[in-house]
Amino acid sequence: MINGGRTIHTADGSSVTITPRGIEYDLHVRDAAGRTMATVAMNADDLEALRLDMADAA
Repeated sequence: MINGGRTIHTADGSSVTITPRGIEYDLHVRDAAGRTMATVAMNADDLEALRLDMADAA
């Protein structure tokens, strides 16, 4: 799991930053200009499921 923050950059300059918040994680989605497009709260199980789905899609 992610213990500290982690940022993933996309080809169009957008980013997704994953940061722990207590027992949950926040996913901050930003556009290329740095504007927040969405913030999603997930528990560890949901974040792991997302990671596995992304790995399967690659």
